[in-house]
Amino acid sequence: MPQIGKEEIEAVIKVMETGVLTHALGAGPMVQKFEKSFADFVNAKHAVAVNTGTAALHLAITAAGVKEGDEVILPSFTFVATAEVVVMNRAKPVFVDINPYTYNVSPEKIEAAITEKTRAIIPVDLYGLPCDMERIREIADKHGLVIIEDAAQAHGAIYKGKHVGAFADVTCWSFYASKNMTTGEGGMVTTNNDEIAEKLRVLRSHGEKEKYTSLMLGHNYHMPEIQAAIGCVQLEKLPSFIAKRRENARRLTSRLKGVERLQLPMEPEGSKHSWYLYTVRLKEGLRAERDRIIESLKDNGIGAEVYYSNPIHLMPYYKKFGEFRLPETEKASKQVFSLPVHPGVTEAQIDYIADSLLQLLK
Repeated sequence: MPQIGKEEIEAVIKVMETGVLTHALGAGPMVQKFEKSFADFVNAKHAVAVNTGTAALHLAITAAGVKEGDEVILPSFTFVATAEVVVMNRAKPVFVDINPYTYNVSPEKIEAAITEKTRAIIPVDLYGLPCDMERIREIADKHGLVIIEDAAQAHGAIYKGKHVGAFADVTCWSFYASKNMTTGEGGMVTTNNDEIAEKLRVLRSHGEKEKYTSLMLGHNYHMPEIQAAIGCVQLEKLPSFIAKRRENARRLTSRLKGVERLQLPMEPEGSKHSWYLYTVRLKEGLRAERDRIIESLKDNGIGAEVYYSNPIHLMPYYKKFGEFRLPETEKASKQVFSLPVHPGVTEAQIDYIADSLLQLLK
């Protein structure tokens, strides 16, 4: 649920009044301001704004040199865009299993899947919880691989005292309407690598460094000025949004802890969740029972949802890339569901969510 106030509306009106709605190379004044502010926030050297989170992933994978014939290791338990961009570059997605407690990709499974064709790893900070990036970085360095971190859900998450992305070569963010901060649609790529940053900017705008002089095959992934203006305001509000999500998650956990049938979300030592999604698991439950609980919660006016009920490796299009044995992924997809903890949820509503779920589990 987007938290939009009068500040965002005023920022949009200011852009409209200037008449500068976009820029030929995707780098208008508001876009540049947003890029600098976001880079400062996550402590990255470079930030490149684009029109969607998917565009961010596509540019990152291209700038990192992933090409036809390469293999890219990633989880299947995520949104399809993470795999989609691999296929767009004519590379092969290699799906590996997850840790059943964090729902993030398992470093041990990553290492076991590496071949001479492996070019990159895409760890996903699922639901807003940072991956075990220190271990993944060790694996990548050992085998000479690029890390493209999908932090689309992890704005404000902390790992080992740093904002997520610090251990990756390139990090991708989404500003879709439901995210912790939004520009409606929109995305960002952050990196400390000068060469990759330069490629990202050229690729974003038809392969051009100057107008009408394409240096390489590119795309039109410009972020409009209006989106960037909203992003600047939302970024200022992000710390308060995260604080409210954290408090809602803490309250919900205190109400649900001790319920034997539920596995509650965890924060491993050294990690701070962004609480994009508060995801619980019906232990030993069947998909039908989980789905019944969700429908009952919705009937009570509670926006419970399942992310992701159909893992990518089981989707019709992606089956052609091979048979992958991912028991933890498949089991989690049948048992997890997410409860609302966004900043618009009040303490009384958190209590109502907990009471409703406890009643259903009796």
